[in-house]
Amino acid sequence: MIMSLSKTLVAAAALSLAAGVGAQELKIGYVNSERVLREAVPAKAAQAKLEAEFKKRETELSEQGTRLRTAMEKLEKEGPTIAESERTRRQRDLAEQERDFQRKRRELLEDLNQRKNEELSAVVERANKVIKQIFEQEKYDIILQEVIFAGPRVDITKKVVDALNAGK
Repeated sequence: MIMSLSKTLVAAAALSLAAGVGAQELKIGYVNSERVLREAVPAKAAQAKLEAEFKKRETELSEQGTRLRTAMEKLEKEGPTIAESERTRRQRDLAEQERDFQRKRRELLEDLNQRKNEELSAVVERANKVIKQIFEQEKYDIILQEVIFAGPRVDITKKVVDALNAGK
């Protein structure tokens, strides 16, 4: 919230300085970064690549979780009819399996987040190059990525997405 407010204040200060330059028309652009990452083909390709890369581990983890729940339900049903020592042994075994499951789940999430950051940073880098290219070619004075409100007249997100999709 404070970061967003400070960015807004910086943008407002830049705009007021630019307005004081004279009667020149100020050319402003705005890019919705979330929309770029949602709609651009390279972003979709990165997401598909991640899904394919982690699908096997996610499936294995899901199956392990199902087996663990089934074993816990079975123990709960059979609990009163089995010997105390057997019940204790199975509870210990299930607790160990639960810890292993949780560890694998944490590792999967950590690996997925790391790879997601790697893939998205490559897309963001390409998007920033496209934005810079648009900035220079169309002679913008300022292009903002995070704003509270922006009208459609200054929104150049579609240009950025189209350029990324075209492979520029």
